[in-house]
Amino acid sequence: MNRILLVEDNETLGYVLKEYLEMKGFELIWMREGARGLNYFERHPVDLCLLDIMMPDKDGFSLAAEMRRQAPKVPLIFLTARSLKVDVLKGFSLGADDYLIKPVDEEELVARIQAVLRRSRVAEEEDSCFHVGAYTFDPVNQKLTRQGKERQLTEREAGLLRLLCHHKGRLLPRQEVLKALWRQNDYFTRRSMDVFISRLRRYLAADPNIEIRNVYGSGFILSDEPKEKGQ
Repeated sequence: MNRILLVEDNETLGYVLKEYLEMKGFELIWMREGARGLNYFERHPVDLCLLDIMMPDKDGFSLAAEMRRQAPKVPLIFLTARSLKVDVLKGFSLGADDYLIKPVDEEELVARIQAVLRRSRVAEEEDSCFHVGAYTFDPVNQKLTRQGKERQLTEREAGLLRLLCHHKGRLLPRQEVLKALWRQNDYFTRRSMDVFISRLRRYLAADPNIEIRNVYGSGFILSDEPKEKGQ
């Protein structure tokens, strides 16, 4: 069971989120003050933090900065009524994994929590090497190797290939890629993602069994199963 720390001073919202998330199978710790939330965070392990920004004693930005210093890998999601672009950018600059504007839709919140937790698990496993057809991929050192020949990947190329490897044989949603690696979704980031997909296809082209298939409007599927003769 994933343990979530909610730091929210609004009594009504805090109660609703606690009831709903516990109904969905999460263990939820609710703190009404930033200082108390930080105190709990320092003493107990949590899998994810939900932070309100506008709190009287310690705002969510200050709280997130202190949490990031102590535990850089714990996922953070901001919940806030502040929708100004400068606030959103500040949240992501502090290392936020997501940012939801109030009023919060509970179903959307659960979907985003699950997506962030999946990405967190991927990051925890990234020290493992992957085998993709005739290639070995080392995500930590960002190296792709075949028959003793190495190719050094960029950080974003490696991040994209890591996501594909973790979803090998399954659909990797476009939205998940954009959120994890580009942090936004617009025309230019979508075009950039397609360019990076093309690069990876080119890097893996020496093995004819490897395919990165585009599922129109949905995402990508990486497969390396041997193809039948004639295919």
